[in-house]
Amino acid sequence: MLSIQLINRCLIINKKKCVNSTSIIGIIAGVLTSLSLLPQLIKILKEKQVEDISAGMFITLTVGLALWVVYGFLKQDWPIILTNAFSVLVNIFIIILKFKYRNNRKE
Repeated sequence: MLSIQLINRCLIINKKKCVNSTSIIGIIAGVLTSLSLLPQLIKILKEKQVEDISAGMFITLTVGLALWVVYGFLKQDWPIILTNAFSVLVNIFIIILKFKYRNNRKE
C-alpha cells in the first residue's frame, strides 16, 4: 500500500525517502512549461504555416531559456537544466521552421 505524508515540506513515500515538496512543484512546473510549445510545433509541422509566428518572440524566449540553462549549471540544479534545455531545443526547431516555411502563405 502506498503511504504518502507531507512533513515540514518533505514528502515521505512509504516511510523511505524524503523528497522536498518544493522540488516536486518545481519539477512539475518545469515539465509543463517545457511541454507547452509542443502543440504549436505540431501545428507548424502539420500545416507548414508560420505567418502568424513571431520570430522575435521565439528568439527572445530562446535566449532567456538558454540563460536559465546556464543558471541551472551554476546552481547544479538538474531539473532547471533539463527542462529548459528541452525548451531551448523545441524553440530552436520552431525558429528553423519559421524561416523554412516563411514563404508559405495561408490560402
